Amino acid sequence: MMFKAVPSVSSRPKGDLIVIPCFKGKKGAQAATLPADLKSEITPILESGDFSAKLGSTQLAYLSEKKEKRCILLGLGDELSCDPESIRRAYGALIKRCQDKKWKAINVPMPSVKGIQADVIATAMMEGIGLCLYLYEKWKSKDNQSTFHTDSIHIIGKCDSKMISKVEATLSGVNFARDLVNGNAMDITPQGLAREAKKLAAELKSVKVTVRNRAFLEKEKMGLFLAVAAGSDVDPALIEFSYRGNPRSKDLTMVVGKGVTFDTGGLNLKPTNFIEDMRSDMGGGAAVFGLIRAAALMKLKVNIVGLIPATENAIGSKSYKPGDVFRAYSGKSVEITNTDAEGRLILADALAYGQKTYSPSRVIDLATLTGAIVVALGEEYAGFYSNDEDLAKLCTKAGEVTGERVWRMPIHSDYKRYMKSDIADLKNASKVRAAGSITAAIFLQEFIESKMPWIHLDIAGTAFLDKPRDYHQTLATGMGVRLLIDLLSRLK
Repeated sequence: MMFKAVPSVSSRPKGDLIVIPCFKGKKGAQAATLPADLKSEITPILESGDFSAKLGSTQLAYLSEKKEKRCILLGLGDELSCDPESIRRAYGALIKRCQDKKWKAINVPMPSVKGIQADVIATAMMEGIGLCLYLYEKWKSKDNQSTFHTDSIHIIGKCDSKMISKVEATLSGVNFARDLVNGNAMDITPQGLAREAKKLAAELKSVKVTVRNRAFLEKEKMGLFLAVAAGSDVDPALIEFSYRGNPRSKDLTMVVGKGVTFDTGGLNLKPTNFIEDMRSDMGGGAAVFGLIRAAALMKLKVNIVGLIPATENAIGSKSYKPGDVFRAYSGKSVEITNTDAEGRLILADALAYGQKTYSPSRVIDLATLTGAIVVALGEEYAGFYSNDEDLAKLCTKAGEVTGERVWRMPIHSDYKRYMKSDIADLKNASKVRAAGSITAAIFLQEFIESKMPWIHLDIAGTAFLDKPRDYHQTLATGMGVRLLIDLLSRLK
């Protein structure tokens, strides 16, 4: 455990560094917390006006004859605008300042922030630190790797080991998802994901996994899933996780994640500058892996079924073709108007199969589904769609708390006209560019049972960034893990 709880600044251990959080003030920076034994050293620095306390700013100072050899002043910005996400970003900036420094033990007193409870502050601090500590440098030579020498981080204040364990479990899930997305598409194939699933179940006894093969998909007549998989030399896999954290309860949440391990676009081939990052097209499936891992590690008292339809969308002599019609597991027929609208096809069969097989209380799916959501919301928000007001409110609240922000999008029946087909029950993509993310959600809703509470998360802009920023030092963010852990924790 890297994080350790210390009840008070007076009982803190010796360390290489202490962090003093500060707010911007009209007359300069003001300490958000200041140990009494450091007041004489820190006050003159603050009064000098040299440090602005702008969000994420840092200033290093050296101490003499104190428990720590040095301190860093850390800017939290304006206290009135301080929220959990700004705390995350500030402490992420702290870690970047510590990178490559041989500071093994760091003392981090908790700031006091008006309107924010201590447990929320502590969680945000640890998440900002832990998320920023993640690096993916397995392919870099040693001389080009960044390093962290920190062995222990002491959170000083109202924080306990139970809280630390929950945060570390969540971070473990997020980083697991990041590893999967960052991995080579040659390694993280559908069968590679299946192997990772079996390893996860072997590690965590509360997790069960079943991997369904091509023969099973054929037997169950999952025509849409099989159509997408037809062009690949690598067999598809339907991965089914089960985690029963509350076995006495019949309440069950089904989470389905898109698992396209590489997306060429099929015969509607993606162009240069769009295809290079398509190993990330299984970001939804990776989030399901991370969710299951985090829930099991923290022993979250909920029941979850996780489904990942995993396949490549490859090009070959057997590739499915625009203009052809395929029949879904549900029995509906679908005209293929665009082979690059493949994610909704595999999700449709998985959603229909999962509802029939498990009879869940609610369904959540998440997918790097459309470029249209990136046009609409950028990398700052994921779009979400829901047919249930209570579930939608929980999702919005979870986004606010975790910083994995979501924006509710319309799913009005008027949009169905875009998905009408002349030769099938519906088509997989509209031939006009309008409302691309909405029409994808409209398609998926056709495979959701009547009265089933449902959320669809389009995470195309948030699961894989254009460049590292804030507390993400890699492009893969693990989007969805923290959001869903918080959402599921709020279920009654």
